Amino acid sequence: MSVWRGLLRRPVAMVGLVIAVAFVLVALAAPVISPYPPQEQFFDGLTLEGAPLPPNERYWLGTDLLGRDLLSRMVYGARTSLLVGLLANGIALLAGTLIGLTAGFLRGPVSSILMRSTDLMMAFPALILAIVIAALAGPSLKNVILVIALVNTGPVARVVFAETSSLAEREFIAAERAIGAGTARILFRHILPHLLPIIIVWGTLGISTTVLFEAILSYLGVGVRPPEPSWGNIVYDGQSYFQSAPWLVFFPGFAVALLALSVNLVGDALRDLLDPTLRGRH
Repeated sequence: MSVWRGLLRRPVAMVGLVIAVAFVLVALAAPVISPYPPQEQFFDGLTLEGAPLPPNERYWLGTDLLGRDLLSRMVYGARTSLLVGLLANGIALLAGTLIGLTAGFLRGPVSSILMRSTDLMMAFPALILAIVIAALAGPSLKNVILVIALVNTGPVARVVFAETSSLAEREFIAAERAIGAGTARILFRHILPHLLPIIIVWGTLGISTTVLFEAILSYLGVGVRPPEPSWGNIVYDGQSYFQSAPWLVFFPGFAVALLALSVNLVGDALRDLLDPTLRGRH
């Protein structure tokens, strides 16, 4: 409740939360609120010269190069982009937390192997690594989720490792060891609860990163495979018409930027509220 009250005292964060929730509701209600099926091509969806139609009374956001309603594709694209964002980020959080928790508590050879593997993966630029893996695995929704999760696991593991290493040296952990508490009890009853604020913040901020990753990969042609709509491949399909039909790039690009901004605003507020080192500075 204190976190919720803290968010209520931050109007900018609440605006971000409202926008993010609105995107989620749109994605969930896509079959209901979408004016048309996303793959339907209309004979009157193109000009006589075969060019996309600009926004009008029937097609509120215009049409794409195949005469499909852009608003319908944007609504269904929100489902794809948010699905990638939530699943990929969730997998990265789970894997990164397990790696960092294990390495930070056990130390020794196990810790060295886990963290050196993480460092090796983080040594490559994240975007280039994601593009290479996605290109090798092939463009599909499942592969995009796994690729983005793999790329995002390293930073989460590194943060959790640092915090776990610090907590493992605390007196209350030594006291637990002295009374004979097992490793599992110490990890999941004492250390993990202290990590929850960091995990929550990273989970929130990571959603915007994964959505942006998906958009970039789809734009580069190694992401979600058409005709399944995502905001990234909508931009990719419309880039050749950027000068004559700028709405094909502007609307999906704006949606990606707005979602990323809204989630970041909420994540920044949660970081200020949950991180004890920042509490009281604002």
